[in-house]
Amino acid sequence: MVRLAEVMRQHETLSFEVFPPKTDVGMEKLPKVLEELCKFKPEYISCTYGAGGTNVGKNREVLQMVKQAGTIPVTHFTLIKNTREGIKDQLQQYLDEGVDHILALRGDIPRGETTTCGDFDYATDLVAFIRKEFGDQFEIAVAGSPEGHIACRSLDSDIAVLKQKQDNGADYIMTQLCWDMEQFDRWLDKIHKAGITMPIDVGIMPILDQAATINMALSRNGCVMERELSRLISKYWIFPNPFDKEPFDDALEQKKADFRKAGIEYTIKQIDKYRALGVHGIHLYALNKSEAVSEIIEGCGLHTLV
Repeated sequence: MVRLAEVMRQHETLSFEVFPPKTDVGMEKLPKVLEELCKFKPEYISCTYGAGGTNVGKNREVLQMVKQAGTIPVTHFTLIKNTREGIKDQLQQYLDEGVDHILALRGDIPRGETTTCGDFDYATDLVAFIRKEFGDQFEIAVAGSPEGHIACRSLDSDIAVLKQKQDNGADYIMTQLCWDMEQFDRWLDKIHKAGITMPIDVGIMPILDQAATINMALSRNGCVMERELSRLISKYWIFPNPFDKEPFDDALEQKKADFRKAGIEYTIKQIDKYRALGVHGIHLYALNKSEAVSEIIEGCGLHTLV
């Protein structure tokens, strides 16, 4: 097994995230996208996993596509609605299919529920369980939240949980979205003081669409939208709002194009800042497309890594 944490300690890495398409057409197009992404020699490509394993079949299919494209597949895995035996069986199936890298997550609480509806409550439990049942057969990544997880009572509490993940056997960190670079720098300092030594792979979502950016920031991650990003959204604001299915904005298409261009430039500058802070890897959300990712990689010189 290639140990990604060891690779990250040797040099800065590049990787991508994709998701299982909801349609047959999307699944048919994905191998070509993966082929294009693999031209940049990513260290790995991760694939998301629906809450409660709702898309586990397509997740496994995509992971095989990633292998065929020529890089390491990393599966997301949540404990939502999962029993100990169910988790054990699913993880064994991944191993049998040649997938031995995993991002261990709690996942989103099911709609209308107040618990995970499974045997475990936290990602720390999942990490410990994987190590107990499978030893070193899996390399385990865990999520890190530079601004603190939205369900955690404080940043210090969240960092203590991250340290527990490390103590339970996690290998490296994939960070959640963060556009506040000063906060990210403070978080780096605090986790190092807490004794966290895992390599840090930074999750970055390309800024391409106003509605998607706002949605990911506020409804999923509770991110601070720093002023420059807010300024870009305001500058190219789609009236009445970017969530409207039929906006009445006369300059709709031009604003979308201008925002996409400005968003790519913003993303490139963000990557520059992360690299200057000494992170171990850049993990780009490819959004199942290769064109914008290619522009970003070329624009910030990440191609020189490969």
